[in-house]
Amino acid sequence: METPSQQPPVLTFEGLRYDLNGLPEDVKELVRGMQVADAQLRMHEDTLKVLAVGRQAMASQLNDKLKTITPLP
Repeated sequence: METPSQQPPVLTFEGLRYDLNGLPEDVKELVRGMQVADAQLRMHEDTLKVLAVGRQAMASQLNDKLKTITPLP
């Protein structure tokens, strides 16, 4: 049984494609750094979404509780 040949990793950057294995080590390091930065951005975006939902829930609770309190004139 034949296994499909694996394609070499390709970097696509600004519309151009590059053989990732053929890039100099310093360029590969920059690519890895960008991958880490992208992952961190996604994680923090998800954290912001969770915080926004939590804040919205607290605002709803505050609104319910303030309905029984007379506001200042």
